[in-house]
Amino acid sequence: MRSTIAVLAFAAILFGATTAQAEKRIFIIANNADGYGVNRCLASGAACGEAAANSYCRSHEFGAALSFRKVDRDEITGAIPQSGPGSCHGTNCDNFVAITCTR
Repeated sequence: MRSTIAVLAFAAILFGATTAQAEKRIFIIANNADGYGVNRCLASGAACGEAAANSYCRSHEFGAALSFRKVDRDEITGAIPQSGPGSCHGTNCDNFVAITCTR
């Protein structure tokens, strides 16, 4: 009985250590980023969004996307570019998408 408990405890520790090592990173990209289908797939929640998010993660040396979603400018901490992707043009501001990638 004790050996069974010891084996189960060891397995729980081993499983916990394995899952704790997974690296996650959240990428915030402009809605108009070229080449990934952000406008059509990720921002709109279309069925092709999962493939586009996975493609983005793989291109940044991650294995797959855990999630993706539209984000408001208020949710982003740090600097937002004044020109280029992510900038505002008059009253029209670019939107952003958050992609959570894992290794």
